[in-house]
Amino acid sequence: MSWIQKLYETYESCFNNNAVPDSDALFPIAHTTQQAHVEVTVDDAGKFIDAKVLDSKDAQKTLIPCTEQSSGRSGKKPENHPLCDKLQYVARDFVAWGGRVTVGFAEDPREPFRKFCESLGSWCSSPYNHEMSAAILSYVKNNDLIADLLRAGVLQTDEQNRERIQLEWKGDKSKTPPIYRALPPGQGPMDAFIRFRVRLSGKMETGTWESPSLVQNWIDFYTKRPRQGGLCLVSGKNESLAEQHPAKLRHDADKAKLISSNDTSGFTFRGRLTDAEQVVGVSFVVTQKAHNALRWLVRRKQAFRNDSQTFISWAVKGKEIPELCVNSLDFLGNQEESDLEKSLAVGDVGQAFAQRLNKKISGYKTNIDDAEDIVVMGLDSATPGRMAITYYRELTGSEFLHRIEQWHSNFTWYEFFGKDSQFFGAPAPKDIAWAAFGRKVDGKNGSKLLNATVERILPCIIDGALLPDDLVVSSVRRASNRIGLEHWEWEKCLGIACALFKGTHRERRYEMALEVERKTRDYLYGRLLAVADRIEATALAYAKENRDTTASRLMQRFSDRPFSAWKNIHDALVPYEARIRTKAPGLLVGYNELLDEIHDSFSGDDFTNDSRLSGEYLLGFHCQRKWLRDRKRKERQWVLKEKDEPDIQVNDAEEEK
Repeated sequence: MSWIQKLYETYESCFNNNAVPDSDALFPIAHTTQQAHVEVTVDDAGKFIDAKVLDSKDAQKTLIPCTEQSSGRSGKKPENHPLCDKLQYVARDFVAWGGRVTVGFAEDPREPFRKFCESLGSWCSSPYNHEMSAAILSYVKNNDLIADLLRAGVLQTDEQNRERIQLEWKGDKSKTPPIYRALPPGQGPMDAFIRFRVRLSGKMETGTWESPSLVQNWIDFYTKRPRQGGLCLVSGKNESLAEQHPAKLRHDADKAKLISSNDTSGFTFRGRLTDAEQVVGVSFVVTQKAHNALRWLVRRKQAFRNDSQTFISWAVKGKEIPELCVNSLDFLGNQEESDLEKSLAVGDVGQAFAQRLNKKISGYKTNIDDAEDIVVMGLDSATPGRMAITYYRELTGSEFLHRIEQWHSNFTWYEFFGKDSQFFGAPAPKDIAWAAFGRKVDGKNGSKLLNATVERILPCIIDGALLPDDLVVSSVRRASNRIGLEHWEWEKCLGIACALFKGTHRERRYEMALEVERKTRDYLYGRLLAVADRIEATALAYAKENRDTTASRLMQRFSDRPFSAWKNIHDALVPYEARIRTKAPGLLVGYNELLDEIHDSFSGDDFTNDSRLSGEYLLGFHCQRKWLRDRKRKERQWVLKEKDEPDIQVNDAEEEK
């Protein structure tokens, strides 16, 4: 029960706490939100004043009282909400105008309205009555709501039968009445949800959702109702136990619950227990506060959501913490272009990134205590009615910040996510899934694979576990298939693959700049491929040809059989070298010097070894490629280009797309 304990403590720390961002979005207990479609205004005597159709923005913010049964209502006989509800509950003339009640009420169509009046009447007859609730009860019992909505122009009668409401608009679409636009597809005007305003003399709050006194009166009334008592396993006290637990955790249409039980006829307990309370006891107040806190956390911006899967991380005291499932660009923010170019050119990329990361983490450390309680939770549902906790960790503030810092530090690389999204840092889990599996994770059909992959990566961030090797290998293989990807896809995949290989081989201490002293076979072969690609690309640019180089076409084969493929790539360079010799002979000399230098760095039989290359060759390729792009040949030496100096040697039209 640790998760519900932490959520309960979070609610207690954050509710009505102005120091916590978005704390006003935390629901009070025994309340829920509902998308209302029509707003009805009455006076304090229960007389109709006006009605209007609501737009979507106003409708989604409606806070209404609810009961345990109505908050997650379902089945043939849905329980009514106590104050605001659909027309079948609040309109006494619903049946008279041809309205069809829910299937379970077919034998007694007036039962929904009668039960609504009974539940609201019991509240109004208690010591916790409120003048707003009394006015609404007086109105719905003594007036015909649908008739009033017709007079207000909210509803329209059927042209062929004036005693029935027109369920579907068949006229000119440009003149569609607002009620038909406000309702979701598949629903008609008789399915509209009604909320109330009550104009009280001397009171500013006219909406029922705007009145703190109305909210508190309902809480007092509902929590003091007699209910079964018992030991609450969260608080450790004998309290009134909850009969049902809330739903609507991920969104308003979410029916999945974390705690639920069927009736005994469904063989829920298999003879071990006689009732659900023997399994677990949680008080009504505790479960309401805990689930409200969870709902609030899930809907905050920092939660990661994909289809049915959700991952959230939070500080129990409501303090701001780093987001988990984002890349370093989103985590650290944009880096100034001049700083980006300077860091890349002079080779101090790792140091520059470390400084920015340390500065960001230090900012969090000033606000988060070392012993601060941090919780990470993953939620998912296999069926519409059941939700499970797929991942759960509790950490101290110092542990959490250290793990985040290590992840972004270990897996940082130069990333190309588009022309305007280039940065040094670590990719997000969803980016890693894309690099490993490509478009298999796109769309609804790929959501399961994406969810499973993100779930596998999360322990690598939080627990410091090793990244699954199959993700690294798959990313390297896709990055090697250059000809099979669009240019932007390949650039993005290349950066992610390099980041993953570097992060999983931290003992090798790879740098994010060209390492001329690294003499390993795979790294050197990657450098050779980059130089060959540059030579041919330069020659093609001089001839104003826009096509793939031999190195790019044979990159997959090169990664499998480097020595065999290199002979083909090197032989294909002869005509391109001749073209460069006529345009810039000094540049060709520089390229050949680089090739000779790299060839001479191989030791023993490494060069003739034709076994498959590891992902290390991508690091050598990427670093050598960037090194060449950032330098020009001048006076028989390579020098850094000036800022904004155009690269006239290579046609970068593809990168400008």
